[in-house]
Amino acid sequence: MPRPSADTEFVDALSARFPADMFRPAEQRYLEEPRGRWHGAEGFVARPRNTQEVSGLVRACAERGIGIIPYGGGTGLVGGQIAPKAEGESPLILSLERMTAIRAIYPQENVLIAEAGAVLSDVQAAAAAEDRLFPLSLASEGSARMGGLLATNAGGVNVLRYGNVRDLCLGLEAVMPDGSIWNGLRRLRKDNSGYDLRNLLIGAEGTLGIITAASLKLFARPAGQGTAIFVIPSPEASLDLLSLAKSHLAESITAFELIHRTGLDFLSKTVPEIRQPFGAAPPEWMVLIEIGLPRGLDPQDALADLFVAAETDGLVSDALIAQSEAQRADFWSVREHIPEANRRIGSVSSHDVSVPLGALPAFIERAEAAIGQIGTFRINCFGHVGDGNLHFNVFPPEGRSRDEYLKQTAQIKRAVHDIAHNLGGSVSAEHGIGRLKKADLARYGDPAKLAAMRAIKDALDPRGIMNPGAVLP
Repeated sequence: MPRPSADTEFVDALSARFPADMFRPAEQRYLEEPRGRWHGAEGFVARPRNTQEVSGLVRACAERGIGIIPYGGGTGLVGGQIAPKAEGESPLILSLERMTAIRAIYPQENVLIAEAGAVLSDVQAAAAAEDRLFPLSLASEGSARMGGLLATNAGGVNVLRYGNVRDLCLGLEAVMPDGSIWNGLRRLRKDNSGYDLRNLLIGAEGTLGIITAASLKLFARPAGQGTAIFVIPSPEASLDLLSLAKSHLAESITAFELIHRTGLDFLSKTVPEIRQPFGAAPPEWMVLIEIGLPRGLDPQDALADLFVAAETDGLVSDALIAQSEAQRADFWSVREHIPEANRRIGSVSSHDVSVPLGALPAFIERAEAAIGQIGTFRINCFGHVGDGNLHFNVFPPEGRSRDEYLKQTAQIKRAVHDIAHNLGGSVSAEHGIGRLKKADLARYGDPAKLAAMRAIKDALDPRGIMNPGAVLP
């Protein structure tokens, strides 16, 4: 039986208890996700200004058993922020967009406290104003909000050096499913006082509570940054190059991104204004490397030395080392626009997988062979080699539409995910489960883990109001 909906009667009753401008009919931006694959049920959106208002809204929904969809920047790619019409209910969309404050910065402690609605680029700028670095970086940083990034344990390009957002968080403030407020905004590096509720909520995609603020780790800004693109003969060479780079540069490697020629071809077709490093003849495989060094060390010299050593070992055949900030920005613009080019081409099936580093070449080889057995497709494989996360996306042949091949999407996805799983990997590396991958979680998840997840969900959210339909059935 469907749960109660956040209908006009419910919202009118709440309007007497909260500011008049808190509620509005949900606009289209709340009902669609970036790839257009999910369309939400029409209903109401609530936009609280503070944690106490979030608490009051959750308590009211809990009393009636009405579902709540937490909404951040709307940039998620697995449908976690959308309640599809087919689910037969209209939950309350609870947007954190008004809770944008940087509450405090402690430069000496390397800590920043931000509300969940703060946009990632604003958090980065606030840290930079204190000569500090908040290192989380991803293509959607101009619109993604901290609450959603924490709820999905976002990764991005700097995981190799700084970790996922889970590793960048010291404490949380959150509203629990009964409306109670957990005041966990600790600035402590050591706190062994029982269960770690912080790490339980991070990555839970809003199914166990609503994150309203976070204590975030800051870092010293590297005195010098260096960026280069190295041409490599194969994905296997990228692993040897990464190992060599670590022996030369230790923990100064910030990013190590694998790029295939197909990604640059797609850019030429769909975003021709992006300046490409190799012009009209890009190599088959390349890696984008970024390093950050302390004062007194020259990053360009360090990258040049790395290239000489790698060329001697037969790992690289060419390289471009950025000579200016503008050239560095051009290199990163190429990498950051590849997902946009993919979207414009239109994939038959997209995959966000991770495997052990040593299994990366085998995964690429086996997945390409499996796709070849299914049919003739184009493959754009790129991603974060340093942490084993690849985006392996399958596209129709040149001149054909993705719609002609959608009947094969399930077969393609199953083949790719089976290979990742059999190599000891994960079918969801950094985008989460949301609604898109619930069946994958059931298929590939460890039974004991799934049972524990269900027990936790039932204990904390017995009425099932927190992001119903996401992660777990």
